[in-house]
Amino acid sequence: MLQLKHYSFELAFEYPFTIFKGTKTYQPTLITSLGLGNLTGYGEAPAIDYYNITVPDMVSSLEEKRAMIQRYALTDPHRFWHFLHHLLPGQHFLTAALDIAAWDLFAQMRRQPLFQLLGIKWERTPLTDYTIGMDSVENMLAKLDAHPWPIYKIKMGKTDDIDVLRAIRAHTNSTIRIDVNEGWTFDDAKALLPELQKLNISLLEQPLPRGEYAAMRELKAISPIPLFADESCRTEDEVKKCSDCFHGINIKLTKCGGITPALRMIKEARALGLKIMAGSMNESTIGSAAIANLLPLLDEVDADGPLLLREDVATGLKYDAGVIQLSGGNGLGIKFTGKR
Repeated sequence: MLQLKHYSFELAFEYPFTIFKGTKTYQPTLITSLGLGNLTGYGEAPAIDYYNITVPDMVSSLEEKRAMIQRYALTDPHRFWHFLHHLLPGQHFLTAALDIAAWDLFAQMRRQPLFQLLGIKWERTPLTDYTIGMDSVENMLAKLDAHPWPIYKIKMGKTDDIDVLRAIRAHTNSTIRIDVNEGWTFDDAKALLPELQKLNISLLEQPLPRGEYAAMRELKAISPIPLFADESCRTEDEVKKCSDCFHGINIKLTKCGGITPALRMIKEARALGLKIMAGSMNESTIGSAAIANLLPLLDEVDADGPLLLREDVATGLKYDAGVIQLSGGNGLGIKFTGKR
């Protein structure tokens, strides 16, 4: 019988983390574990307030369904996800934490790193970015100096942030991508595109509010910069909707429900000619390792959660100038170091 455990943390950020939707100084997160014999798999679901996801709510649902989850015979993580999908309808964050834990455990049972179990060859892995949250020009430039990196993701949301961006470009030759988190109107984006092109911005993520597909189609038709969906592509049923509005999608394991649906999203996106990124929700090393095991399937990656947090609950990933190195261990390749 599966042994289900969970742990709650509030992990402090190195700097206050500000995006268009608000500021936070710590990241609440739920760690789940599934044990069988002497093996234990771990998963993670960070709580995001603008999605109305809290750790106490996830814990309550988990305890309510504990007996049914523990009785499940884990013979195939794909089937386990479908079981969870019906057991916890609409609860993608919690499903993701359990799905990741199941894949970690199952790969350990098969004595393989997760990427090998999934048939992924470890080659041509993209570099992860380092995210700079919205702040004063002086503070953002200080963060660049403190964290030299080959790729930066810059959070924007106000049109006058273009002046901040000009200062950043004058300060670094690194690749810069922009994440607006739904902060602009169509007219804002259209007016700023020529300026972003002059600043050699490599991609623009979610410039318009979720659901504005017609406006995004028009923006895509005129954009010289690749446009990536984030909030517009939360789950797998939205991949096709984004295919004529964006050049690529940013898959968040937490939002889509875990590794299992993410693999389906990757396959569908490739068939539709979309570029693929996997993104961070400020996960610790546990959630970031789940992303990292999918690296060869991705064109771009934003898996910098452990770099942004002052605290962590696991070891197993190494970051070196954008390169993410796995530990080589079975499963996710991580070791849980939080409270037990």
